[in-house]
Amino acid sequence: MKGLLAWICLAAALPAAAQKKKTDSTVAVITYGFVNNGKPSNGEGFKMAVDHQQVHLIPGGKAQKEQQYLDYNDNTTLQVLTLPNGEVYTLKKPFGEHPQPELLPDTATILGIPCKKAKLFIRSNTIEVWYTDALKLKGTPTLSYAPSLGLVLRVVRNGNSETIARKIEYRKVTPQELAWPVNFGEKVDDAAYTRAVIDSRYTTLPIFQSEQINWGNNTPNPEGDQADKTYHFAGGTIILKKVHLPANKKGENIFAELVQYSNGDAYDRTGSVFVIPTTTDTTFLDGLKKGVGALPLYHARNGKKYQGMVATDHFLPTLEVIRFFTPFGVRQFNNQVKIKGYNWADSVIYKQDITELKSALQGDVWIGVYIGNYDKGGHKVSLSFKYYPGDEEETTSGRNWVMPVFNTTNVMEMAGQEYATLFDQDSLTVTVNIPEGVKNLQLRYLTTGHGGWGGGDEFNPKQNEIFVDNKSVYHFIPWRTDCATYRYSNPASGNFGNGLSSSDLSRSNWCPGTLSSPVFINLPDLKPGVHTFKIAIPQGKPAGTSQSFWNVSGTLIGEK
Repeated sequence: MKGLLAWICLAAALPAAAQKKKTDSTVAVITYGFVNNGKPSNGEGFKMAVDHQQVHLIPGGKAQKEQQYLDYNDNTTLQVLTLPNGEVYTLKKPFGEHPQPELLPDTATILGIPCKKAKLFIRSNTIEVWYTDALKLKGTPTLSYAPSLGLVLRVVRNGNSETIARKIEYRKVTPQELAWPVNFGEKVDDAAYTRAVIDSRYTTLPIFQSEQINWGNNTPNPEGDQADKTYHFAGGTIILKKVHLPANKKGENIFAELVQYSNGDAYDRTGSVFVIPTTTDTTFLDGLKKGVGALPLYHARNGKKYQGMVATDHFLPTLEVIRFFTPFGVRQFNNQVKIKGYNWADSVIYKQDITELKSALQGDVWIGVYIGNYDKGGHKVSLSFKYYPGDEEETTSGRNWVMPVFNTTNVMEMAGQEYATLFDQDSLTVTVNIPEGVKNLQLRYLTTGHGGWGGGDEFNPKQNEIFVDNKSVYHFIPWRTDCATYRYSNPASGNFGNGLSSSDLSRSNWCPGTLSSPVFINLPDLKPGVHTFKIAIPQGKPAGTSQSFWNVSGTLIGEK
């Protein structure tokens, strides 16, 4: 009977005992917020899930490709990157390989918890960390900030940017919150992981890969107008491809990246990345396929005729994306010219923001690269477009109307297209009709002067002046004085008796081994309708068989 009564009493006490069960002090979800210059930021911040010895930093917002963890079973941090194609990369790093903190005597109370202070110096930034080792919880909101000290509740960066714990919830952590990896994929080092993370943040679209641009390339072109096939024109000095470019996204930035090196040519050469508009009756494609005679002519006062350089009612010139200049023989001549302390570059990378042209860079587009040369080996180039995501919620209007107006860069030089010598007796004059609905216009203007002897325009500053409807709207002297910066890209550049090299000399808006940036000329008063543009340059006189000329391109961009 006594045993039965004892059993009844025990059974009656079970619910009460269950209610008094202690909360697990090693399992919790901690919410952090941000403070900038003393002002709390809006939003909840982010959370950190702690489940015994495993910690997951839960990113805020939409799903992230990278997840971050701390494993206190073996005192390591884990960064796991999962790519859309299923590839997984993991960087596993012992706590001891992270910057080690200096422990300080200061104390503070955060969320009613006594905390201690530590300090770190990371890349010239002062990081103050407030932590507690009085709890069984461990973790830090930033992997590299004192993961071994216990639970970090506050981080202050350079005295004005703060991450601070807002609340601690002692509760069961769900599998979705802990999200411990099932697949760690390939274990990589710091350098490889950082590269993979950076590359995962944007999209790269290869257009040309290690293509040769040289003189005398008689490779037959593919039949018709096939996509994703390389065509060679002008004796091989132009490569061309029809590619499909993605539709524009709000806030997205587009960069063009060209990699170039010598495959035999030792000289600095003019180069251009261009797009061929195909919406007119006659296109630049006609000139490439049929010869320069198929292009409309510009009649200058000097009696010469210039092919395919200006817009007409039935033709648009090439849209210049990048103007670049090859250096003197990079890579090909590195081992032939040895100078102590000179470490020649392996290649030259030209990278430029071309976002302002993005409305013309979508759908099916003909893209070409030109390098003027008469060398059998010539040059090798790779071209890609890189798309960097922006704010998808962006509502501000952007420039979404693009019209090439003139381009005197004679990319068909080796097929007989005339050099732009017209400025000796004339201004370049173009009349265009701006359609209704276009506003906030700019002229994207690119200019470089040429004439490679002492008196030539390459080495003599000349003013460029732009007129619209006979009114001067902009003038400047395009000139580069920084060419010596790029000496290590120019192994075959000649050295002079005074210690300078040819590639060091200042030039008319270009240097061997660089690109030339456009200027943007605001035209806020320009309304829809017919307008005339004039470009005036005091071009120098020829000397013997040498002549000066100016490669100028102008593209109207605006909102529609």
